[in-house]
Amino acid sequence: MKSKIALTLAAATFATLALAGCSASNTSAASGSAPSSIPTSSVPTVAESDAATATSSLGTIIVNGEGLTAYAFDTDVPNSGTSSCTDVCATTWPAITTTSASPTVTGITGTISTITGVNGAKQITVNGMPIYTFSKDAAPGDVEGQGVKGTWHALTPAGEKVITPAAG
Repeated sequence: MKSKIALTLAAATFATLALAGCSASNTSAASGSAPSSIPTSSVPTVAESDAATATSSLGTIIVNGEGLTAYAFDTDVPNSGTSSCTDVCATTWPAITTTSASPTVTGITGTISTITGVNGAKQITVNGMPIYTFSKDAAPGDVEGQGVKGTWHALTPAGEKVITPAAG
C-alpha cells in the first residue's frame, strides 16, 4: 500500500511539473526562446565580463561589460604602461576599468592586461593599448566615436584598429 501511495504522489508531482511548464505564464515557449530557468550557454555574457565582443555596424568589435564600444587612441603608445588621455579627454573618453589584475573577457583574442589609469583605477589594455568608451555612445551598438579626429578606433577581437573610409 505504501509503495502505491508513493507511486501516486510521484506521478502527481510529475504531472504538476509538466503542466507548470505549459502554463500561460510561460510565454518564452510561445516566443520560441528557451525558458529563463534553463541556461542556454555556459559562456559568460557581456555583463559578466569586464570586456567582450559584440556585433556592430563595424563588424565584430570589443565592448565593455555594459556592451558599449571600446576604442583605442592613436596617441597612446603600446606597452608604455600609461594613458595619454587625461583631463577633458578622460571625461569624454572614459577608461574601461576593472577591479581585477586579470580582467574577465569573452571572445577577445588579443592580449589582455591592465595599467594604472589616470584616475588610479586598473585600466584594461588590449595588445598593450589602453581602451576607452566614448561619452556620446548612449547604447550598445553605438559607434559614434569611430574615427573621431582620425585618432579614435574601435577594435576587432584581435585588438586591431577598425579602419573606416573618411567621410565625405
